[in-house]
Amino acid sequence: MPKLLWTATSAVTRVNHWIFMVTVWLMAVVVPVMLYEVIARYLFNAPTVWGMELAVLLFGPYFLLGGPYLLHLKGHVALDLVRQRLNPIWQRRMDLVNYPVIVLFCAILLYFSVPAAWSAWNYKETSFSAWNPPIWPVKVTVPLALALMMLQAMVEWLCVLFEHSDAGGDNGVAEGAAL
Repeated sequence: MPKLLWTATSAVTRVNHWIFMVTVWLMAVVVPVMLYEVIARYLFNAPTVWGMELAVLLFGPYFLLGGPYLLHLKGHVALDLVRQRLNPIWQRRMDLVNYPVIVLFCAILLYFSVPAAWSAWNYKETSFSAWNPPIWPVKVTVPLALALMMLQAMVEWLCVLFEHSDAGGDNGVAEGAAL
């Protein structure tokens, strides 16, 4: 892989890794909130109006923003049952088709999510529940996560594409592309 391209792909993966590490800490908020909600509801018969909604609002960005780096780690659900029976050449061919499909899927979702996020941000949309927190930040994370996922899928595709040509290990780029 050309050095400039490798630098760009590594930067995308590093950004997604950093965002992943930050979003992991959202669970440090969600778990105590849910614990408090369960104790308040079942031990004291005094459920909160905010507990479950806060957990849902935090879990959305956690789930969405962790996805792009999870793609890099190959941690998404996959049809490994079929894939593992194929030889490496066919596995590579599948990857060369699968990553552009992910890019296309993200692009379509991005096309539809940007106007919704923009509208939510402009109107400072809230949930209209009894607690009524702002939900526009959560809606804005949808196109952000899709853009990051699309970039990471492009990075993974480029790594697969250049993997074969760098197999000789002449410049060490293929080994370092994983981060």
